[in-house]
Amino acid sequence: MLKNLIAASLLTLACLSPLRADPPALNTIERLDAARYMGTWYQIAHYPNRFQAKCVGETSATYSLTPSGTVSVLNRCRLADGRMNEALGEARQLDGPDSPRLQVRFAPAWLGFLPFVWGNYWIIDLDPAYDLVAISEPQRDYLWILARRPEVDPARLAALKQRLAGMGFEVGRLE
Repeated sequence: MLKNLIAASLLTLACLSPLRADPPALNTIERLDAARYMGTWYQIAHYPNRFQAKCVGETSATYSLTPSGTVSVLNRCRLADGRMNEALGEARQLDGPDSPRLQVRFAPAWLGFLPFVWGNYWIIDLDPAYDLVAISEPQRDYLWILARRPEVDPARLAALKQRLAGMGFEVGRLE
């Protein structure tokens, strides 16, 4: 009797639990031409996050190669009071000079030896013209869509969102 009760309880719980398959491992693009990637990119859409909570518009990221082989990162956005907020950081490529897997830190350089100050910045979709890009990290908690211009053709954006959905992203969360 107890066995049947336990089996029935487990079956009921299994039926009540939503069926959700874990998304596949996150893949990046095959290779990144870092020199072509440098320059200014404008945020088109992103998952909401705490460090951009005060940004109301004009969000951009400017990347520059440094003599040491790292990448200087300047993130900017307009705040509600009209001022521009800036954050200067550094990125480093993992796995070699054409790797699309980077780590970024905005903490002071003297804290760079601490692993937790570095965040993953993986390029998961990039058009051949280096015009439209999607960036995330392995857990898919963050997602950004950036473009070389502040506006993107709606059809191209819709196609990118469809590819992202196929990678297991909740595109409805994009702002």
